[in-house]
This record gives sequence, structure tokens and C-alpha cells, in this order.
Amino acid sequence: MKTLLLTGFEPFLDFPINPTNHIIEDLKGEEINGFHIEGRILSVDYNKSGYEILEYINDVEPDAVISLGLAAGRYKVTPERIAINCNESNEKDNEGNTPEGQPIQEEGPDGLFSTLPIKHFVERLQSKGYPAEVSNTAGTYLCNHVMYQALYHFHMNNQHIPSGFVHIPASHELAVQHGKLPSWSQSDLTDAVRNIIQELP
Repeated sequence: MKTLLLTGFEPFLDFPINPTNHIIEDLKGEEINGFHIEGRILSVDYNKSGYEILEYINDVEPDAVISLGLAAGRYKVTPERIAINCNESNEKDNEGNTPEGQPIQEEGPDGLFSTLPIKHFVERLQSKGYPAEVSNTAGTYLCNHVMYQALYHFHMNNQHIPSGFVHIPASHELAVQHGKLPSWSQSDLTDAVRNIIQELP
């Protein structure tokens, strides 16, 4: 059986709940579309999260990687098209770091495209009644950082492992605690990710 490395993030900024945590807890150990799901949680720390994703890749030796992140304010599931070689944030990470445009990899390309079937993800989600669209910006915060690090690793090692990033909306639980955020039920968020996994080759 093939293995999927599925990652989420710990809570961060003023979001006391990260719904990606719950998705990982719900799906880890499951078998979906011929994949055994290995779930892992990443730190919201520029100095750690890139090393963590590479450690998990080396540990799990996955056949595919999907990283999940919260995009509070978005109301659609948005698979990301590209990661850019840039760390920059006006918001601190959980350790207080605020990089100012430094490259993620000094010798890396300016951008790396997702190798996941992102258009198929969107088509399947829409067919199931879930709002979804391809996003052309993963930002420059930790989500972009992790996506770039994984893609760069496979690129440099000439490994053709499907890898990329998917942003999800807030859960109702987070929206109630936070205030004015569009949100989905946690069960719908988890089901959307199940459907995405069904489209992996």
C-alpha cells in the first residue's frame, strides 16, 4: 500500500484553534484511495517547520505529500499552484520571528509549482458541493515556506513525488471564538480533504 504524508499546523497568531489539527487527528491511520495516511503536525516557526517537513518525509518515505493550512478569511478550499522562494511576514510566527524577504533556499529557483493534481481536486470538490478554486498565492508565511521546502527537496533529489499545499477555511468552532470569519463545519472540512485524497494518482 502507498503512503500519504498529510500535515497540518499548530494554532498560531490569534487563532486558538487550527482546524488542520482536527483533520490530521481524524484521518491519520485511515486508508483512502490505496493510501495509508500518516498524519503529522508542524510548528508555526520559520526556524523549525522546514526541517520538520523534511524529517517527516525522510521518516515516512511517502508516495505523496499534502500539507494543509488555515487560510482564515477564505471561504473556499484552495489548492495552491505555486510556492515562492521568499520568507516575509508582517505577523510574527509563534517564536516571534518576522523575516523580511530572505530566500528560503539561497540557490533555489524563484518558484516551484505544486505537483499535485490541483485542478482535479477543485473539480471533485465542486462536484460534491464544496466551494473550491485554485489559488495562485500561498502568501509568504509558514504555509508557503513548508510547501517550498518539500517541493525543493523532491526537485533536488529528482524524485517524482506528488507534493503541494491546500489551504482550508476556518471551522465553525474557530469562527465562534474568533469573531468575523467565514467558516465550514469541521466534518465538512475533513470530508473535503478525504475527497482530495481520492484524486491522488
